[in-house]
Amino acid sequence: MDHEKVLALFDRQMRRDAQPDGPGTHVERDGDVVRQVGADHDWNGVLWSDLDQATADAAITAQVRYFSALGREFEWKAYAHDRPGDLGRRLQWAGFTPEPQEALMVALPQDLPTDIALPEGVHLHPVTDPTGVELVADVHEQAFGTSSERLRQRLLAQLAQNQESVTTVVAMAGDLPVSAARMELNPSTEFAGLWGGGTVAAWRGRGIYRALVTQRARVAADLGYRYLQVDATDQSRPILQRLGFTVLTTTTPYVYQPRPEDREA
Repeated sequence: MDHEKVLALFDRQMRRDAQPDGPGTHVERDGDVVRQVGADHDWNGVLWSDLDQATADAAITAQVRYFSALGREFEWKAYAHDRPGDLGRRLQWAGFTPEPQEALMVALPQDLPTDIALPEGVHLHPVTDPTGVELVADVHEQAFGTSSERLRQRLLAQLAQNQESVTTVVAMAGDLPVSAARMELNPSTEFAGLWGGGTVAAWRGRGIYRALVTQRARVAADLGYRYLQVDATDQSRPILQRLGFTVLTTTTPYVYQPRPEDREA
């Protein structure tokens, strides 16, 4: 894989020329910044920017003002190769809080293992209704220790709109949900994105996460996607590397919470 070529393709298709990732969202270009805007439960934030030392601070201020006027928390998704080189520091100066760094990893679906090996008594269940969404939300809260309300609303909205751009699956041990993940399909691109993969603590280390990756890779290959893409945490990165994923770069989410003085401005 030509890393530089694939990264340039990712930047163009998934960032600069990005399409909305769900019902109710839209993508806007504001000068040298591309952002997505939606409801509270949607992902709101900056997807791409082409800034330099002279333009960065004004662009950051403009995005803070815009999202704050909407009362939206938003994320500036910064990549290691984004300009200027001190973009992360400038975002922190402007009041953004950095979250843990992730690795942007990519694989060719056909190069990944094809066997889905699950522990005895565990099966994969496709999510097609609100009951399935509740199972995914339950796994999310247990696996990540955070509220699943935004995820729940997002998945329910996608179901209501009969969206075929997302496929979600939950691993069940009998009647107990133990792992879940989704894949976001981007028809105008060559990338299918793996998101939300998590397993409850008591069931980790048994190959369930690997099985969910394999299952989604099969679907992506059948649909003709050239690449699988994932923003990997330190926990999932070693598993994905063993499966055949490679690191293109790193990305850090910088999150901004609107303040009263921002809204008044």
